[in-house]
Amino acid sequence: MSETIKPYQDSEQSKKEQVAQMFDTISGNYDGLNKIISLGTDANWKKKILQMVKLQNPTTILDVATGTGDLAILFADTSATEIIGLDISQGMLDIGKKKIEAKKFESKIQMVLGDGEKIPYSDNYFDVITVAYGVRNFENLEKGLSEILRVLKPNGLFIILETSVPTKFPFKQGYFIYTNFIMPTIGKLFSKDKDAYKYLSNSAQNFPFGEALNNILRKIGFIDVKDFPQTMGVATIYKASKK
Repeated sequence: MSETIKPYQDSEQSKKEQVAQMFDTISGNYDGLNKIISLGTDANWKKKILQMVKLQNPTTILDVATGTGDLAILFADTSATEIIGLDISQGMLDIGKKKIEAKKFESKIQMVLGDGEKIPYSDNYFDVITVAYGVRNFENLEKGLSEILRVLKPNGLFIILETSVPTKFPFKQGYFIYTNFIMPTIGKLFSKDKDAYKYLSNSAQNFPFGEALNNILRKIGFIDVKDFPQTMGVATIYKASKK
């Protein structure tokens, strides 16, 4: 399971500490590398999330594991007056703050250093909560999801965007080749952290997806859980709510 996969297997640090260190290290290259590795497809997935969020007419939005704030910035084009981007990597947040300042969204979007498993907000605070490529980095998945449920308002909207593994030929075989060989090679060429993209590949392949993740969400207490595979199953959008 994802709890046992860490960026630096020889390190005695916790997974959480290692993930923060890893993203601090690759923050300067992350946006460009992510576009290359995803072949630009993740922009379309995020636009679909934006449309889902708009239908909710939110006032408050939390983007957990916000990274450099791409989703948070997209959400500026919603009814929300308070948008929080939460992340454990100061390096990623610093890049995000520069992007927000360039777009003059400082009054609407706040980047907050914090732990997605200990969200520093009160119960039932947010109308919408999103996590893009972040749940597999939780040290304790169920604890992180329980925290999200806690701060989500009743009838609020929770959306996950996460990589998944195609199940049909030839996409399954192509995905294996891409994630095991091509993606880590690209990461090594452009990033000074040779272990980072190997970890991102390994964690993606070993994280529960589809109905397996749906069942975990239901176990935590989410309702109306649905999944929407994207681009032949290489990623999935999950949608859920709270009683």
